[in-house]
Amino acid sequence: MQYEKQLINNIQFLLSTGGVYLKYSVEKTYENVLVSEGVYKLSIKGKFDIKPGQFFMLKTGELEPLLPRPISVYDVDDEKMSFLYQIVGQGTKHLSKLRENDELQIMGPLGNGFDVEKIKGKIAIVSGGIGIAPLVYLIKKLTGCEIDLYSGFKTVDYSVDSVENYVNKINLSTESGKIGHKGYITDILKPQDYRTVICCGPEIMMRKVITMCNDVYVPVYVSMENHMACGIGACLVCTCKTKGGNKRTCKDGPVFNGDDLIFNDVLQVVNTAPKEMI
Repeated sequence: MQYEKQLINNIQFLLSTGGVYLKYSVEKTYENVLVSEGVYKLSIKGKFDIKPGQFFMLKTGELEPLLPRPISVYDVDDEKMSFLYQIVGQGTKHLSKLRENDELQIMGPLGNGFDVEKIKGKIAIVSGGIGIAPLVYLIKKLTGCEIDLYSGFKTVDYSVDSVENYVNKINLSTESGKIGHKGYITDILKPQDYRTVICCGPEIMMRKVITMCNDVYVPVYVSMENHMACGIGACLVCTCKTKGGNKRTCKDGPVFNGDDLIFNDVLQVVNTAPKEMI
């Protein structure tokens, strides 16, 4: 808690001296439903212009935690925008308590998102756990593509049924073997069969996917899920290392060319943030 107080004071100073202002809007919860153990879908009614892969900063009226939480956009339709999130700390726990018509503050859309016009041909979309969240909307917005989805989970799958009509094939894996392949999703992925690979999930999985793609010279793009504080590139909490120098995940990402990332430095930065910030 003390860490967050100091951090938010630093952010406010940086924003005020740099002429940048956080612009949050107050919205009402349309629904906040449990879709799997510890996983919720939060929807906000309204019309939103969003690129797949972008995210919002969300916060409730609770005193703790002070910092907003970055949540990827899960889906968008003519009436609402939805987020898929997992309870992993106090911030997401507060979000899970929201009920219909409860108010929350949002800022966004933020980040670069995917350039859907440049993604064509036969592609593999690879997700691990809650990493499926930013990929569902991407799948629905892609055109001129033949898509195979590879999704890995610990015990049970969720959300893959929402894209059944948009993909050619769904490949599942669980560590327990309860559903699909028993093991990791990278066990059954063959990057050489695709023109492009896109992934989001645990960093250990993304590192493996990037290595597999580089070995067979297949382009790979990843959506990073670093800890964030301000969401607009002012505080540098989410800085990651690339071949082109340090990049801010919230501003320069969260979508990166996988070949550009230097993961050892990314992991060091991520691990400096306490778990209660999630």
